[in-house]
Amino acid sequence: MRSVVKKRIVFLVIAVAFYTFGFQTIPLDINLNSSLKSLLPFYISVFNYFLFIPVLYWFLIIKAGKQKSWKLLIILSISATCARFSFPTFIAEYFEFVMWLRYPIIAILLIIELYLIKTVFTGLWKARKLKGDPRIHAFTEFKDNDKKLTAALFISWEPAGWYYSIPSFSKQHPHSIGNLSLLSANVFHWLALASVCISLSTASYCLIFEWSELVAIIVSSIILWSLIAITANYRISKKYSIYISNEYLIINNSFWGFVAVKLSEISKVEAGNFIKNKNELSFGRGKELNIRLAFRCKQSYVGGMGSFPEEIKEIKMNVADPKMLAKKVQETMIK
Repeated sequence: MRSVVKKRIVFLVIAVAFYTFGFQTIPLDINLNSSLKSLLPFYISVFNYFLFIPVLYWFLIIKAGKQKSWKLLIILSISATCARFSFPTFIAEYFEFVMWLRYPIIAILLIIELYLIKTVFTGLWKARKLKGDPRIHAFTEFKDNDKKLTAALFISWEPAGWYYSIPSFSKQHPHSIGNLSLLSANVFHWLALASVCISLSTASYCLIFEWSELVAIIVSSIILWSLIAITANYRISKKYSIYISNEYLIINNSFWGFVAVKLSEISKVEAGNFIKNKNELSFGRGKELNIRLAFRCKQSYVGGMGSFPEEIKEIKMNVADPKMLAKKVQETMIK
């Protein structure tokens, strides 16, 4: 697992733990003149909400992942909202502005998002008759506009799941020119994930049913819905991990991330033995990698449904037949 991914997981775990600590330990009624010991959980949570967690987000998410600085406002808003519902009443009232400000902010964001969605759907509608992955069409259509690209990828990931999970939908998909060595390409991996998904869906329904039948149906359905993504993850890893579509070389790191690079922007394809560096983006299982692609300019690795794009100058992979893949890419580059 790469360092940047580890840092995201570490931040998520710490943030959830500290927010939960605040909700569980801060008493609803406190007196600021009380002893320091009785007020300690409150002071710790104030420190955690508005200093420790935002600073952690800055270093582990924004700096480490090279994300936009404005995203710090997201975590500060979450902290303010948690303070509104976990702090004692006479203090929580000062965070009431969060509840009132959200309406004009939501209205502004909604207008912007509706405009972006209209633009995105227009682009996707134009591409409805094109063959291939809807995500790739979204990427090639909006790759020069970050905001539109994020919205387009988020929208296109769902139809892409159906496209790959149902064989008849992807029967005209471009043929693979190579296969990454991925655990998700194993049918037993798919069976294990599908079994867990069905079990969780059933368990959630049984646990929530007595409280609310409607909520139980909604929650269990949402969990069961992930079978589409699990199946798409298996089929794309098994059959379509590396292929060429029009002028692009597409590399799918399972269903959750991909690289789409113009063939003219590939400077070098090299088969050999390369040591895996955990701090560098690489595809495929194993301690060693057997093929390297270098690019003339920076390319984008699209991961997390487009939420965490990363710029790369080269990529190393572990594939089934590196020499054959290198030959096919070189032949296409010449053409």
